[in-house]
Amino acid sequence: MQINELLQLAFQYGASDVHITVNSAPCFRINGHLRPLNAPEIQKQFGLMSSKVDILTAAATEQMVKDITTAEQYETFCATGDLDFSYATSDGYRYRVNAYRQQGCAAMAIRLINSRIYSFKELGLPDVLSYLARRPRGLVLVTGPTGSGKSTTLASMIDLINSEFAYHIITLEDPIEFVHQHKKSLINQREIGRDSKSFASALRSAMREDPDVILVGEMRDPETIAIAITAAETGHLVFGTLHTSSAAQTIDRIIDVFPPHQQQQIRVQLANTIQGVVAQQLLPRIDRPGRIAAIEVMVATPAIRNLIREGKTYQIISQIQTGAKFGMQSLDMSLKALYQMKAVSRDEVINRAIDPEGLQRMLG
Repeated sequence: MQINELLQLAFQYGASDVHITVNSAPCFRINGHLRPLNAPEIQKQFGLMSSKVDILTAAATEQMVKDITTAEQYETFCATGDLDFSYATSDGYRYRVNAYRQQGCAAMAIRLINSRIYSFKELGLPDVLSYLARRPRGLVLVTGPTGSGKSTTLASMIDLINSEFAYHIITLEDPIEFVHQHKKSLINQREIGRDSKSFASALRSAMREDPDVILVGEMRDPETIAIAITAAETGHLVFGTLHTSSAAQTIDRIIDVFPPHQQQQIRVQLANTIQGVVAQQLLPRIDRPGRIAAIEVMVATPAIRNLIREGKTYQIISQIQTGAKFGMQSLDMSLKALYQMKAVSRDEVINRAIDPEGLQRMLG
């Protein structure tokens, strides 16, 4: 089976990811679960013929990488051993690809990108996220593990701004996932590695490009984080992502990447610029096929800004739990609501809870 056939099948069957590696059949991730295409139950479900699904050889995986890279990209892959890039097929579907070597052989993890940007209502996002998207300036962070829907949430927030305001929006992504069209706003999307060499250099450049809104696809290093905070301080609305699981952990992660002598200064800057943190996870649904997001929301009230400034981030969760009037909710509160909606199983919400015993008491 050719790589484009596999990708077409993945979209047809609602997969979120495709995994290609040697000595295994191709695997799809469907509703959070990894499914090898040569498993009898998968072949029966999808109507696949056994002869069409092979165990991949080293030559086959290498050819698949060649088939979806340019000559320049393949040369970079051979030189470095890994490569991030975006890929689009002739039918208009788009993919985020990481090609890498393991035990000397080529492998790929391919994320399917839905070309449609969903509304807040379709995604089930809390109304407070639209409030954060409409802030005139400051820093808004969307966090969570890989595959938790951060890009989808951010695309929806950027689309809201694009639809309502005459702004200049610059996105810095690695690679570009959702492609936005100009609406009320002018939107420019820069791909790291193709349009700029790094997030830090692209962000530094963006400050001279008259932006109103900047999206930083990943805040990986102290330089990028420092420039993003400076951009928020100077009157821009900045969106960023981190791989953290809660609002308090996000604040700690940002501060901890800096050397000790800079941390107090960063606390003050962050306390002054942060508008909110959205930490999310995706859970498998039990009411219908698919997944649903459990979302923790922290809104930067004066009390929370003071806790950040004083280094008392361990008290942030208490402020979130009592901050419903500001639109705040803890992850466990969100999990409880999903369980009460009968969208997610009890075992699943207990396994994902920050405080499993406390959530069990809340559920009764």
